[in-house]
Amino acid sequence: MYEYKGVIHIHSNYSDGSGSIEEIIKSASEVDIDFIILTDHNTLKPKSDGYEGWYDDLMLIIGTELNDKDDKNHYLALGIDKLPNKHDNAKEYVDYVEKQGGIGFIAHPLEKRKGLNKQPSYPWVDWSIKNFTGIEIWNHMSEWIEGLNDNNKLKRLIHPLKSINAPTREVLKLWDKLNMERDVPAIGSVDAHAYKQDLAKFFNLEIFAYKILFKSIRTHVLLEDEIGIKKRYRFEKQKKEILNALKNGHSFIGNFYHGDPKGFRFSAQCKKKKYIMGDSLFKDNNDVVSFSIQVPFEGEIKLLKNGEVILQEMGMELLYNTREYGNYRVEVMKGKKGWIYSNNIKVLKDNSI
Repeated sequence: MYEYKGVIHIHSNYSDGSGSIEEIIKSASEVDIDFIILTDHNTLKPKSDGYEGWYDDLMLIIGTELNDKDDKNHYLALGIDKLPNKHDNAKEYVDYVEKQGGIGFIAHPLEKRKGLNKQPSYPWVDWSIKNFTGIEIWNHMSEWIEGLNDNNKLKRLIHPLKSINAPTREVLKLWDKLNMERDVPAIGSVDAHAYKQDLAKFFNLEIFAYKILFKSIRTHVLLEDEIGIKKRYRFEKQKKEILNALKNGHSFIGNFYHGDPKGFRFSAQCKKKKYIMGDSLFKDNNDVVSFSIQVPFEGEIKLLKNGEVILQEMGMELLYNTREYGNYRVEVMKGKKGWIYSNNIKVLKDNSI
C-alpha cells in the first residue's frame, strides 16, 4: 500500500477564508503534505475556475461545504461537479451528493461554542438521515473554540497547536454507535480560514495561518496505486482513488504536531488473508483473527472493540489474537494528548457457512 497524507476542510477567499488559493497552495507546499481538499461554503467556483489539479508534488482537490437554510447540518461534499439546485434541508443535498456519485462527511457533528457569544455553533441536527458517507471526528477549529474561555484566550491565540488535545469522547461514542449500524468512515480536519483580527489601529493579526494549521490534524490514506505529478495525465483517476480511500475508511487520522504519524499501520489477518483499516472480514466461530499495530514512535497504544478499550500498552507495536466478533479500532496517545485514530476493521460472522 502507498500512504499519502492530506489536509481536509480548508476555506479560501472564495467564501469566508482570508487567503487566495495561490497562498493556500504555497503554504501547503512548504509543510510536506501530499494533498489538500478545499471546501469553500456553498460554491464550486474554484473548480470551474480551473484550480483543481497538481501543483508540483501537491494535489489540490476541490469540494464544497453545504449547509441548510438555518446554517446547520454542514456537509463536506466531495467528488461532485455541480451544486444541487436546492439545499434548503440536509436530506436534499445528502441525497444529491449520493446520486451524483460523490461522497460526503458530516462536519463538526456535535459542535458547541460556549466561549464566543457572537459566533454560534454549527452542529449536525438531522440524524434521521442515514445515507451520509462518514463523519468528521476531529476538527481543529471546533476544538479550539469549544475549549475557549476568558482565562485562556491569549494562550490559545499564541499557541493554537498546543491547545488541541483529542476528539471529544462524545463524538467518538457517537461514531462507535453509528458503526454498530453500518460502515461510517471518519476523517480529521483543520477547518482552516486564516482569520484576520484587528488588535490595534495599525496592527492586524492573522489567526490560525494556513501554514500553522497544516501542521495539525491530517488524514492519511492508503492506496493500492502510486500517485504523483509524474502521472499528471491521470489526475482524475488519482483523485478518485483518494476519495475512494476516504469513502472506504482506508485511512487514519493523526495530529502531526505530536510527531509525524506516517508509517502507522493497523491490520488483521484471518485464514491467511490480510485486511486493513476500513475492511470487513467474515469468519466462523473457530477462526482466529490476528491484529497487528505498528506505530512510528513510542506511544500509548489502545485497541478498542465496539468502543471499549480491550488492550492498552506503551510501545511501538501491539499484537492481539481473538475469536470474537466486533468492530476494532486503535487510538494512540502521546501523554494526555491524542495522536492517532484509526478507522475500524470489522470482524463479522460468515453466514454462508
